[in-house]
Amino acid sequence: MPTLHWIGKDKVINHHQDVPFRLLDHQYGALPDGTQTTEPTGSGNQIIHGDNLEALKALLPQYEGRVKCIYIDPPYNTGNEGWVYNDNVNDPKIKKWLSQVVGKEGEDLSRHDKWLCMMYPRLKLLHKLLAEDGSIWISIDDNEYPNLKLICDEIFGSANFVTNVIWQKNYSPKNSAKHFSVDHDSILVYAKHGETWRPNLMARSEEQDKIYKNRDNDPRGIWRPDNMSARNFYSKGTFAIQCPGGRIIDGPPSGRYWVYSEDKFKALDADNRIWWGKDGNGVPSLKRFKEDVKQGVVPQTLWFYSEVGHTQDAKKETNKILFDIETFPTPKPTKLLDRILNIATDKEAIILDSFAGSGTTAHAVLKLNQQDGGNRKFILTEMEDYAEHITAERVKRVMQGYGGQPGTGGSFDYLTLGEPVFTDSGELNEQAGLTGLRQYLYYAETKQVLPPPAPAEADNAAFLARHDDTAYYFHYEPDAVTTLNHDFLATMRTRAGQYIIYADNCLLTSDFLTQHGIIFKKIPRDISRF
Repeated sequence: MPTLHWIGKDKVINHHQDVPFRLLDHQYGALPDGTQTTEPTGSGNQIIHGDNLEALKALLPQYEGRVKCIYIDPPYNTGNEGWVYNDNVNDPKIKKWLSQVVGKEGEDLSRHDKWLCMMYPRLKLLHKLLAEDGSIWISIDDNEYPNLKLICDEIFGSANFVTNVIWQKNYSPKNSAKHFSVDHDSILVYAKHGETWRPNLMARSEEQDKIYKNRDNDPRGIWRPDNMSARNFYSKGTFAIQCPGGRIIDGPPSGRYWVYSEDKFKALDADNRIWWGKDGNGVPSLKRFKEDVKQGVVPQTLWFYSEVGHTQDAKKETNKILFDIETFPTPKPTKLLDRILNIATDKEAIILDSFAGSGTTAHAVLKLNQQDGGNRKFILTEMEDYAEHITAERVKRVMQGYGGQPGTGGSFDYLTLGEPVFTDSGELNEQAGLTGLRQYLYYAETKQVLPPPAPAEADNAAFLARHDDTAYYFHYEPDAVTTLNHDFLATMRTRAGQYIIYADNCLLTSDFLTQHGIIFKKIPRDISRF
């Protein structure tokens, strides 16, 4: 498989493992009536303000392998300096990150190298978050399409490439174009497992249903005629047939052949599966009953703006919602996201958008849930300062209703990136808080979410949980040195086949530990990083 090399790749290929793990700080919950609460809503919907690289890492403990559909609309890297986020990847935050991670090489990178350095570790984390039956959809234009395709082949696997959707984004030609009017964007689609992933069928349109009629009052229902001849590779013969009205047809048109053998023809006719025209002397057609065809349509790869909207639609829609706030220059139409969600998700799916922009993805999720009674959840991350006054504000207005549109209902929690779990020197960061440290350690050990704490009388304060017949303990105090000794063992209440105990020191002999199925791990040396 061909691979792509660029300046700085060696610095970022495994950088997702070095990204500091930060906890998420809950700021408020937004309720459907417009009020806010200091307590989490429990809705599962989240908008996270902060660097999406660190936000994606922070989502791993709860969402690794659980996200059914990922949609991202990253910077297209056109060289345009006028957007809300600088599209040529010269955003000060990205430049700072490049200087820290890539080093002095970052000063000499082309904008394509910078873009690839920015995208690669984010895609690695998105791959971790994607469910086994999930898919990722990435909007892009021709500036970075070839590069994006190659790094996605590398990260997701070329065998898991599903398709490239062409979205007609403009409704009129751009006569000011230098060479060609660019009227489309691409949407790259990858599945976690391309061999087994299947899209949902799209609803049949009125135009597609109109061709089904019942021309002969067949009790089996409406049908459409299907040509019974084909080119040579479908050949079953060129025999003559006699119509019910008496006409003899020597064979199909020149260069074509009957699809069915003579015996099959007779069997179909006996079952009233052939339409011979109103007078019984027409060229035969097979009756394709609507009941026998799929109840939906396999998605196609060419999406016209008449079906899914265009860029001007998206701007009008966003401006209607955020009429009293600065406009957002590059939104996607809700109908575009609606189609993606209909193809890629079920009613209980978790949907992630890590380049949230104006919040179109959340809007589409809430709208679709309203239409079909679904319980889909959205997670948005946005690093720019407009995360609250544009992204979150749009979602609030959609929930409540705007411009004559009824509210969708729903709620979400607004979060920011909190303290890292480890300090720069590798010690546990006490500012992260004991609750966050416990959650991190348990996930690092089990790749599971830490369950709610057990009742105080069930075990000591260090007990985390029991998983796969192993009991986990985190014997940690910020202002004291903790020791694994017989006194601590006497406070343990959970019975298990094995015990993993974290502490600062251990006074028990190795033979005693082995005999009693105890594994001691030293804080912070033995705490896994991920």
